[in-house]
Amino acid sequence: MKGLSRFFEFELLAIDDWQLHVSNIVWVILILSLAFLLRWLFRKYLDRQQHKGRIDPGKSYAIYSVASYIIFVVSIISSIDSLGFDITVLLASSTALLVGLGLGLQDLFKDMVAGFIILFERTVTAGDIVECDGIIGEVQDVGIRTTSLLTREDIILIVPNAKLTTDNVINWSQNHRSTRFGVSVGVAYGSDTALVKKILVEAVSEHPEVKSKPAPVVLFKEFGNSSLDFVVYFHSENLFRIEVTKSDLRFAIDQKFRENNITIPFPQRDLWLRNYPNQES
Repeated sequence: MKGLSRFFEFELLAIDDWQLHVSNIVWVILILSLAFLLRWLFRKYLDRQQHKGRIDPGKSYAIYSVASYIIFVVSIISSIDSLGFDITVLLASSTALLVGLGLGLQDLFKDMVAGFIILFERTVTAGDIVECDGIIGEVQDVGIRTTSLLTREDIILIVPNAKLTTDNVINWSQNHRSTRFGVSVGVAYGSDTALVKKILVEAVSEHPEVKSKPAPVVLFKEFGNSSLDFVVYFHSENLFRIEVTKSDLRFAIDQKFRENNITIPFPQRDLWLRNYPNQES
């Protein structure tokens, strides 16, 4: 036992009144190991609760992220204290430095605060389809400073968290997994409007990614300059690749219009020429 005690008390480094012993290193290793163990156990617990249906994936992700940050902050502070440093003295002596860093890194701190707000309020979470500055993407990860979005072009977009809390952001997945979309089309004057409505409903209803409930709805939008304008509204859960679904519907509508001799007109203008009396020179 004495040999083991001497091993732990062995001095590795000494600077003025501060000494680093083997026991300090061992305590740091134990603290960090405990932190990783707690993080792993908490992840397993959340996975079990999610599997039982007691918690949804978005809430599980938010709780796990916040808990991980807390565990690591506490473990880092405890590790510094185990090395023999007085945390209060370090904070007091570095006040001026912290003020300078705060002024220089205020955008960073703002993003970090926004990250905690997002994780607690769950306004945006992994798997959500959001629209920010006209760009639509699927949330891949909500970090403490930035959020990663996968755009429809399969490009990873890194967005500062402060932007998601201060700008107008549309979350397509916030309330329901399905959302209403619309496809507009114009037909020539003189077309059978009842037949047009029937064809639009058929074309949309036959697509596998269009939900049957709520049922598709066709609205006669207006009498346009060159066409009778219709909009067919439908619900779909394909929020991320909805443009592909809309393209499929336009192909199907065009094909059915051709089969039923319904014309999609192009813009037309009538030109009237007025005859002026010839002037003798």
